[in-house]
Amino acid sequence: MTLVRVRDLRKTYESGENRVTPLQGVNLEIPSGEFLSLMGPSGSGKTTLLNIIAGIDRQTSGTVNVGGVELGSLSDARLARWRNRNIGYVFQQFNLVPVLNALENVELPLMLLPLSSRRRRRQAQLALAAVGLAERVKHYPRQLSGGEQQRVAIARAIVTDPAIIVADEPTGNLDAANGEEALSLLSELNRRFGKTIILVTHDPAAAAVAHRRLHLHKGVLHAHGGAPLPTGVAS
Repeated sequence: MTLVRVRDLRKTYESGENRVTPLQGVNLEIPSGEFLSLMGPSGSGKTTLLNIIAGIDRQTSGTVNVGGVELGSLSDARLARWRNRNIGYVFQQFNLVPVLNALENVELPLMLLPLSSRRRRRQAQLALAAVGLAERVKHYPRQLSGGEQQRVAIARAIVTDPAIIVADEPTGNLDAANGEEALSLLSELNRRFGKTIILVTHDPAAAAVAHRRLHLHKGVLHAHGGAPLPTGVAS
């Protein structure tokens, strides 16, 4: 089943007389349960594409349909609610709140949902257990290693049971061992729980864990190691 369907996606940024178009007619289909990696040089448009699929940014033209929802038709408020329920985001910088412990950081996305405090805490505990941090729930970010902080960030991304996990350079701030551990955890979430994962990375070794690898170059999608896809289509 196709979960994400992108059609003729274009994004243009304008600043004065300057005009930049990082996405130039991208077409892409992602089936439910796929682990997809997007590679490309800085400025190629891969993070822009990731953010549009995640409902963080909006396209200039074209359509994005995720799970039967046309994102362009949603108001900002409805898009924010949709994003909170359907997207788990893993950042390169971890983005943990330093004055909150691991459990409280993971609870944050649940604050926008109609859940009791007991239910929120239970779901956060389960998410931390899923990433191997059941014994570190009371630790603050400063008390955790880089690898542990990224695992907290992954727990936060999965705590709402989202349809899609998007990860933007999740190994960028980690050493080789911790980076490999983070990728193994994402692979396990994909394999055991059927999570659809979209990974943006510069690292060929990281990209290799995915089922499918695509490259963005000058706003156009390319198959791994190949020529530009016809009209930018990737399915």
